[in-house]
Amino acid sequence: MLGELFGSALLGLVLALAALHWLPLRFPDHRLVLATGPASAAGGGLIAWAVLGSGHLLLALLIATSVAAVLVSLLMDNGRAPRPGPADPRLATAGRPR
Repeated sequence: MLGELFGSALLGLVLALAALHWLPLRFPDHRLVLATGPASAAGGGLIAWAVLGSGHLLLALLIATSVAAVLVSLLMDNGRAPRPGPADPRLATAGRPR
């Protein structure tokens, strides 16, 4: 179990470093990516170990790497400024007397 934990954390770190190497401008905070990769992979590895049990090292590492990839991808900035939403009609009429 301990080997799976360290292996999955190492894979998560490698995935985070690769993401920062290939797409450095898409991540606003590099420290957050470097923390999220190993932590999410270790968490995914522990969940995979709890569900599958011991003896499924490659599958547990694959699941851990997938969890890390998903969570690191959620940190990506899409590069566009947020568009303003439609005005709330309740706010437009709040100051007027009826």
